[in-house]
Amino acid sequence: MRGNGPPSFATRFTLRGMKREISLGSQMSKPPPAPPSLAELRKEIDSIDEGMHRLLMQRGDIIDRLIQVKQTQEVGSAFRPAREADMMRRLVERHRGILPLDTVESIWRVIISTFTYVQAPFSVHADVSVSEPAMRDSARFHFGFTVPYVAHFSASAAVEAVAKSKGDLALVSAISSRTPWWLTLEADGAPKIIARLPFVERADHPAALPVFVVSRVADSAMVTEVETWSVRVSGWNAEIARALSPLAEIVAVPDTAFDGAALLVSISGTNRLEKIKLALIQAGASVRSAALVGSHATRYTVLPNRSPKP
Repeated sequence: MRGNGPPSFATRFTLRGMKREISLGSQMSKPPPAPPSLAELRKEIDSIDEGMHRLLMQRGDIIDRLIQVKQTQEVGSAFRPAREADMMRRLVERHRGILPLDTVESIWRVIISTFTYVQAPFSVHADVSVSEPAMRDSARFHFGFTVPYVAHFSASAAVEAVAKSKGDLALVSAISSRTPWWLTLEADGAPKIIARLPFVERADHPAALPVFVVSRVADSAMVTEVETWSVRVSGWNAEIARALSPLAEIVAVPDTAFDGAALLVSISGTNRLEKIKLALIQAGASVRSAALVGSHATRYTVLPNRSPKP
């Protein structure tokens, strides 16, 4: 046995080990932190809701100042297709989580449309001859309930109403037509095609009806990724239509004035119209006239069962 001298190395090592075990044991015995209560989670949600409301009011204050700066009482819609396309692409790319993209897109569209309406009031004139429920769904999804909705029984009537207005919009089918309503867009100063909706393409879109938006906007506000041309041809037939289908989206109706067809052609890429004309000639058709009647952004496609951002 030893006296009252300092403990040996083995004793010191053993004591340190015991202290460590006691320390670890006390840590392991601590209960895990309790999950937040329902009241706490709801309080967080209330705080977020209040923050969103304050941000919307703050956005309204900025729009009020914008109106004073721009004095947007000019001819033409306050609709800004290029800016909206850019903002929508960024929204889709950053979206994640359990909130459906449909909900985010619709909320964003209603916010933008409402604030646009506050800047310069406008109405949406819709051609319901294709499908009244589908057209109404598209109008409400993209423009909400604040913007007035006016139904028409033909695309021509909807476009004519826009032509007589200060800055209204027309919604017409982008895939079929009974009449060549786009011929009236050829004239200088006439409204033009400024957008194609829905901008975000997906199989289960709740407002999936493809529509063109027709209005007057400033040239600087246009986006020209896809050009829309009014093309009149003679010698039109199904074989020529098949030859053009890989090159462009086409709406065709009979054009008795030229014993052929009036085409609404949506083209993207370089040398756009020249390629279409060459394809028509090679297929046996003759191009009588061509006029640019608008443009729109390239659509953003979200693949089925895939989030736009992981």
